[in-house]
Amino acid sequence: MRFGSFLQMISVIVLVAALAPLRANSQTDAELTRARNKLVDEAVIRAGVRDERVIEAIRNTPRHEFVSSQFRRQAYFDMSLPIGAQQTISSPFIVAYMTEALDPQPTDKVLEIGAGSGYQAAVLSPLVNEVYTIEIVESLGERATRTLRRLGYDNVHVKIGDGYLGWPEHAPFDKIIVTCSPEKVPQPLVDQLREGGLLVVPVGERYQQTLYLMRKKDGKLESAALRPTLFVPMTGEAERGRQVQPDPRNPQVVNGSFEQSPGENGYIPGWYYEQQHAWETETTAPDGEHYVAFRNTEPGKSAHLLQGFAIDGGQVSQLDISAWVKYRDVVVGRSREELPVVAVTFYDGNRKELGSWWMGPFQGTSPWRKVTKTVALPPQTKEAILRIGLFGATGEIGLDDIRFTAKP
Repeated sequence: MRFGSFLQMISVIVLVAALAPLRANSQTDAELTRARNKLVDEAVIRAGVRDERVIEAIRNTPRHEFVSSQFRRQAYFDMSLPIGAQQTISSPFIVAYMTEALDPQPTDKVLEIGAGSGYQAAVLSPLVNEVYTIEIVESLGERATRTLRRLGYDNVHVKIGDGYLGWPEHAPFDKIIVTCSPEKVPQPLVDQLREGGLLVVPVGERYQQTLYLMRKKDGKLESAALRPTLFVPMTGEAERGRQVQPDPRNPQVVNGSFEQSPGENGYIPGWYYEQQHAWETETTAPDGEHYVAFRNTEPGKSAHLLQGFAIDGGQVSQLDISAWVKYRDVVVGRSREELPVVAVTFYDGNRKELGSWWMGPFQGTSPWRKVTKTVALPPQTKEAILRIGLFGATGEIGLDDIRFTAKP
């Protein structure tokens, strides 16, 4: 069964359900401000961002100005959105989270390397002295430049080019923030960061990344892992030198049986944007001795895990999905769409959504049982996101042994 009315809800990381999808042209300034304030309250503060200056910067930055008109009605959902040229604008929460980790100070000179929207640079603008932003796609960089100038972000300086190379003529920088992902930190960025400076960057394989906070000490970077995440690749030299490539013909769920223990940062390996989950031990678990559980007592508050993966609809015609699930006292959240599912959303090469398919929704109480589904892939599919959790429902759900089998 193809996903219907529930599609939009799971397409976001945290859906601000009360924001009705008004037509972009009919939204007044007051309506946009209310939508932005609700986003900040429900998807930024509620998710743990505490820096008041960062919160106000998100509250005052008109995100709808940095997305294309066709997606403006979704500008104040906490979700990434395609901006063209295979790039996306990051979700407001992750922008706020990364900005807070950077510890922006009024005297800072910051280098920002972005995919092309200009939104992260705009958020940084009132928090620091100067922002030098490199947009990696020419057409998007030109649009971002026009938008930033029109909105009066006079301390933001834009360059279009390869983020791998940095901006040496303006180095050293007090802070560097990267909103696209290289496999490892490019050496030019290390060289251009001042001694003692901070770098926030998502690093890793294409679909298995970790967001790091790094400090330069004695010319080298000392790093601390913040959380698993998923960003678009950096492109350019960083992408050409990538050693590990995904296999879009044979996608597999990473740590789908949850036998890999959480790292020192408390996050479960292989998954990202984790909310209200617990790594459980049970000798009678369907596969191994561990599973993941989600618990929620507040209707509408999300509890979930996500995982991205490459899959080529030109080479894979069907995807078999299976999982073991148990649940207790699961009750619908604020609407009938807020119920737990195991869902997969597919995207084309420009990261435009092609549709979502799901197993569930699960409601009430049930012991462990296996659920399965066979999905026919849209031929344009290039990547997908697996989503599991309560998604606003209350109660408890456990999941284990989540698997994919691709068929040509």
